Amino acid sequence: MNGVNEGAAAGAAGPGLAPVSDRVREAMAVSRRGCEELLVESEWQAKLVRSEASGQPLRIKLGLDPTAPDLHLGHTVVLNKMRQLQDLGHTVIFLIGDFTAMIGDPSGRNSTRPPLTREQIEENARTYFNQASLVLDRDRTEIRYNSEWCDPLGARGMIQLASRHTVARMMERDDFSKRFRAGVPISVHEFLYPLMQGYDSVALRADIELGGTDQKFNLLVGRELQREYGQEPQCILTMPLLEGLDGVEKMSKSKGNYVGISEAPAEMFGKLMSISDELMWRYFELVSFRPLAEIAGLRAECAAGRNPRDVKVMLAQEIITRFHSQAAASQALVNFEARFREGAIPENIPELSLSGAPLALPALLKQAGLVASSSDAIRNIEQGGVRIDGAKVEDRGLKLGAGIYVVQVGKRRFARVTVLA
Repeated sequence: MNGVNEGAAAGAAGPGLAPVSDRVREAMAVSRRGCEELLVESEWQAKLVRSEASGQPLRIKLGLDPTAPDLHLGHTVVLNKMRQLQDLGHTVIFLIGDFTAMIGDPSGRNSTRPPLTREQIEENARTYFNQASLVLDRDRTEIRYNSEWCDPLGARGMIQLASRHTVARMMERDDFSKRFRAGVPISVHEFLYPLMQGYDSVALRADIELGGTDQKFNLLVGRELQREYGQEPQCILTMPLLEGLDGVEKMSKSKGNYVGISEAPAEMFGKLMSISDELMWRYFELVSFRPLAEIAGLRAECAAGRNPRDVKVMLAQEIITRFHSQAAASQALVNFEARFREGAIPENIPELSLSGAPLALPALLKQAGLVASSSDAIRNIEQGGVRIDGAKVEDRGLKLGAGIYVVQVGKRRFARVTVLA
């Protein structure tokens, strides 16, 4: 993590950087907060100085491929940064990668990713900006689709574009080089993905592009292609990948460890309350809008004996208020406390992870050590002695998908179980 202190970031310009105005110092502090890398920092500061002098806002680019219909909190880490820069007066470009989604981003993958059909892409894209507007200012956001300039390229244009990048540079990419050494196939079309993402920056004349840490290679290709086309290269700002509810894998709908930003308040609240106390601070750092000094103060209070549960409630209510309303957040807390008082859930319960979703409930109870045998599990279920997230379960055939569950058997046996795919 960058780990820049807010106070320090707002002070001196830094080694090798010319003195700047308070407005530029504020923009640099906003840019640095929580980011993994800001490349090249001196170039970004120079762009901000020129923008202030000319009165021309900078062009801030974020591209997302509509590979799934819903956005989750992991997506908002970078969307939050976009909103912060937007609030400083710069132009935010929300790019929907309807063309690149047909190729499939190979970032971080050890096998070829199957491309989506046009129908799948169009269906997913319908909801993307509506959900992103829960973070971004809809009226001040430029929405673009990269099919606007990618489709007209045609075969001739694609060949000309490909001539501006080398195979040697492409093989510097970590996931490509690992797959090549391991003898795992790399399809030629996968080389097109970073090229097309980079060409987006050329078409949009981006001043800076944001993305997760797994996108660094693609963002750098954008810088190189802009040079090739005679443009000033964009800066890049990478944000950390948010861990999912299990605290292990990055947040992903396919892994079942996500909090969807369009989910019902009660569901969001329950999921956020299920994260570990240590993971809570990661969420505060990457998802909360609270000042870093306030978060540090809360952490010190917990270290001194304050119940982390109280602070976790603050986090859950902040997030639900942002995506729903203050009234919804308050009601979610009331419902949550009523449900868990009824089940008498203790503050600290054992936590464990089980693989094999969907997992049959009797098997889960046995593997979690809450019952002595499968027959004991079935007996407890049929007698009404099993609760999941405070709700009584009497279906012995129930199967639990990937997710996190508070499981109770009888009055005294509890476990927080993460079911993995």
